[in-house]
Amino acid sequence: MAEQLDLLGGGQVVPTALREEMERSYLEYAMSVIVGRALPDARDGLKPVHRRILYAMYELGLTPDRPFRKCARVVGDVLGKYHPHGEQAVYDALVRMVQEFSSRYPLLSGHGNFGSLDNDPPAAMRYTETRLAAIAQTAMLDNIGETTVDFIGNFDNSQQEPVVLPAQLPFLLLNGCAGIAVGMATNVPPHNLGELVDGAIALIDRPTLSDAKLFELIPGPDFPTGGEIIEIDGVHEAYRTGRGTIKVRGITSIERLRLRGRRQQRTAIVVTELPYQTNKASWIERVADSVNSGRLEGIADLRDESDRNGMRVVIELKRDADPESILTQLYARTALQSNYGAIFLALVDNRPCQLSLRELLLAFLEFREQTLTRQIAHDLEAAQRRLHLSEGLLLALEQLDATIEILRYAADGTTAKTQMQEQLGITDVQADAILAMPMRRLTGLERQKLAAEATELREQIARYQDLLGNRRELLKAMKKDLRALKRQFNNARRTRLPHRGGAGPSTNVPDEAGGPPALEKTVTKAKRKPAATSVKTTPSLSRPDSGPPEVAQLETGSLEAITSAPLPPERDLDAIVEISQDGCIWWRNDGEQHIAPGRDSTVSSAAGDLVIFRQPLAAGPLVAISDSGKAHLTNLDAVPHVESESQPLVAALHGSATSAIVAFFSLPEESDVRMDLLLLTERGKLKRLPLRELRSLGGRGLKVMDLKDGDRLGFACRARASDELAIATSSGRMLRLPIDGENVPVMSRTAQGITIARLSERHGETFVGCTALLPTDDLLLFTQQGYAKRLPLSELPLMNKNSFGARALTFADRQDRLAAATAAATAQEVAIQTNADRILTLQCSALAAWDRDGTGDRLDALEADEAILSVTPVQLTGIDPEDYSVTDGSHRNLSMGAS
Repeated sequence: MAEQLDLLGGGQVVPTALREEMERSYLEYAMSVIVGRALPDARDGLKPVHRRILYAMYELGLTPDRPFRKCARVVGDVLGKYHPHGEQAVYDALVRMVQEFSSRYPLLSGHGNFGSLDNDPPAAMRYTETRLAAIAQTAMLDNIGETTVDFIGNFDNSQQEPVVLPAQLPFLLLNGCAGIAVGMATNVPPHNLGELVDGAIALIDRPTLSDAKLFELIPGPDFPTGGEIIEIDGVHEAYRTGRGTIKVRGITSIERLRLRGRRQQRTAIVVTELPYQTNKASWIERVADSVNSGRLEGIADLRDESDRNGMRVVIELKRDADPESILTQLYARTALQSNYGAIFLALVDNRPCQLSLRELLLAFLEFREQTLTRQIAHDLEAAQRRLHLSEGLLLALEQLDATIEILRYAADGTTAKTQMQEQLGITDVQADAILAMPMRRLTGLERQKLAAEATELREQIARYQDLLGNRRELLKAMKKDLRALKRQFNNARRTRLPHRGGAGPSTNVPDEAGGPPALEKTVTKAKRKPAATSVKTTPSLSRPDSGPPEVAQLETGSLEAITSAPLPPERDLDAIVEISQDGCIWWRNDGEQHIAPGRDSTVSSAAGDLVIFRQPLAAGPLVAISDSGKAHLTNLDAVPHVESESQPLVAALHGSATSAIVAFFSLPEESDVRMDLLLLTERGKLKRLPLRELRSLGGRGLKVMDLKDGDRLGFACRARASDELAIATSSGRMLRLPIDGENVPVMSRTAQGITIARLSERHGETFVGCTALLPTDDLLLFTQQGYAKRLPLSELPLMNKNSFGARALTFADRQDRLAAATAAATAQEVAIQTNADRILTLQCSALAAWDRDGTGDRLDALEADEAILSVTPVQLTGIDPEDYSVTDGSHRNLSMGAS
């Protein structure tokens, strides 16, 4: 008999208990499902299937600016490269990422039928089309690469896929997630982007921030279908422990409807929003069944009037029915009120963990810091490599004769390379770059470009090294990115909260038609400040229903009153200093409540003053220019808190400043001292002063311009070498000239300046605008009678100093005069003060573009006899230390220098 094949390895049998083998195998299967399918990662908030869909679309180039592609193509790529499972599972996940009623901020854009709230199925994948949404491209995939995240092989090691995507926002909390694993489940509710960013920034500044403060910044979930959270205790429990029950109700209203063809009216309950993940069609069917079976009484008719404008389900009541009683029954017996079981379960280091809100945010912030560090390190290495090559090319150009001599007599490229290394003292890589350099790089212009590139690279390298070596600067960069994403993608809260009673403050959302926003009136009575304020600005704004905060009068020696007085809070790392239109200054912490700027609100402080300037306290010194030609430093340590009594700006200046303030701005960093300061007097004297001269600014101030008797400084703005200067007069003349050594030469601090233009004393002509801007920017012109227009700077011809200027507009009335001229790029909003003692706010984009001969449009918000006195740009730079602004507070010139 032939020898039998030994399948047991030499006859050795390893005895194993069936219970242990089943336990081990089942646990391996369970962990495979948990890690590979059902639970999201705490870092990017995605399950593997979602991550693979986004990465496959990124590789296909389906960016937001590209055409839509068939979903079948996307599903095929995902299946073939990364996710070897059923195609229907992949398509269902893709559909959910498109649905606006499923995701608070959808990561994909869709074209076609992707289902509805009535649980209608989506069209087949061969019909629908998709591409990446802007938020997915910007906040999830922009910085993807092996430099920022780790990659692993796919199921057959034929492709590389990312372990995690370099998310810049906490997407697990942003869009939420639901999943059922083996023995565990996750159900994370979606949240509002702006609130999450505020909470994340607060944790960066104060990792030990109390739960109460964190819950104020992130007050509750924000479901895409709206609804109302009726109890906040369940929210707080879920945020503290990672598990809780959130009670959500639909939004209803009681209306009186006139029946068709009849005179009588009938009471109806109208439902406009349902709780999250509630099927509208199933809910209506459930209500109808309850009515037919007699469990719900008092309902006469039920119909669905929903359309593309929104949901509207009408429940008509019988004549003697009590609406409140019917609503109570609907809440108790139908899904009009439902419980959302929140479970904050996610993978941390490939282990399922139940996390609190704080722990989820900290896990994201730790991951974001790691990816940002890796990205900066990669950028630093790339900049150093490029600088190394640029220095080699510059060295070859400096020794051009020797380089040409080597190339002329070298036998081959290898010989030339060796001789260059020996004679020029360059490296192997630099020699290769010189040999590959085309002949055009030998020209003078190319040499200048190489030198400029090398200078720029050195600045970048210094910045990168500072970020990597200083964690505080790195955290500032993180916060800057978070705020930029908030400005780009934030929108209004949809889910109402019990302590707010509404869906939250409205946000600056553009019109659906895509046109410019309409002019919004903000009419208030001007509030006069004490005479100590000497800033030349328009009166402040105060809301009619709220006055300035009262200051408690404390009696001398009243220890109880003194100890009970609230102390101002400690300043955070990113505290903000603000200046109002009436010249008062204060500081506040970033997380403190304030009215945000935008089309739908007036930018105000706690006292109701219009904020026209904002900068972080850490951004550098704040310089004020007075009309006497002196520059003063602001003592930021003496600036009061926003809740304290307002303080005039002049009171915070070092030294004596008895004159009015013409302009104020933050002094840029040492790396940006190439900027100049332009000064224009009332008699037409113009001076260009290097901004680095203000580095020696002391406590007593510094004279920046020597003025003749009777002349005063009227305008001050900053400019770069690439800018052009535009000067406007009240007669409508506009002088456009380049900022060069011939027309606007650089002068010393004690110089008087040159005569740039002469005014007509016969007609009482004055200067009304002086601004520096790029040739591609636009000007905003306002006349006294209320006409306004946008004028492209390119419409004006370039001139030289002492030129008469060109006509910038045609007046509708010969008696009209130009009131103000400002750059459109310097402010998103302007405040217009009229002779009727009121203030109107206007979005710059609301003005239509006209040519030089156009009269412009009259502002509809003005009354028939109302005239414009001044126009103040509302320049809010947020808390970004790198966004420097210049605001001219003159009562005549309200322009802003380009920064």
